[in-house]
Amino acid sequence: MDATENTTDNTADSAHEFWERHYRTHQDWGTRVNPLLAETAAPLLPGTALDLGCGAGGDALWLARQGWHVTAVDISGTAVERLRERARHAGVAERITAQRHDLAGGFPTGRFDLVSAQYFHTPFPLLRTHVLRAAALALRPGGLLLIVDHGSTAPWSWNQDPDAHHPAPEEVAADLGLDPTRWPVLRAEASRRRATGPAGETATVVDHVLLIQSTAGLLRPATESE
Repeated sequence: MDATENTTDNTADSAHEFWERHYRTHQDWGTRVNPLLAETAAPLLPGTALDLGCGAGGDALWLARQGWHVTAVDISGTAVERLRERARHAGVAERITAQRHDLAGGFPTGRFDLVSAQYFHTPFPLLRTHVLRAAALALRPGGLLLIVDHGSTAPWSWNQDPDAHHPAPEEVAADLGLDPTRWPVLRAEASRRRATGPAGETATVVDHVLLIQSTAGLLRPATESE
């Protein structure tokens, strides 16, 4: 799923209907891992991961192949069922729990070493900040929350508003209102890349990257005075 508090003129649709149609139309888009997730997770020891708005499942499948146990959630039942099929075909079904879950109504249960929110935007009302704060609270000590947002408008984006505001990572972090001594920001920056759209078109896009770690419960290193 792409989620934000912003809305567009989709009043004839529900969020479920919108994303069902999206994943029925674009059956294979999103089956590759997002590069910033791979860059972040590759050096980590595999543990438990939560994929928010898993879509076609490229991230969940990649994580499972690296040895992670992944809970993958999306509002689209079509996306979830296709991920289950792909996981079985890839031989990693035992490492992926795919669930249809409307994040507007609640947050998945569990504690995680990694929570990934890749392009978590939607044209429907959603308390995005509330969801992302819940994600931070669901981290195990030492766990990471990776938020990658659109920093520019791609030609294939559903939101072509020329006045659309793309919050900087620092803005997103400030909105979360987390105690920086317990959830320090490890990375907050803009990154450019060449991206491919659902019809094979390409464009240079900007990603906003925010990486937060939960240090709650970690042992504090001793100082000389101690």
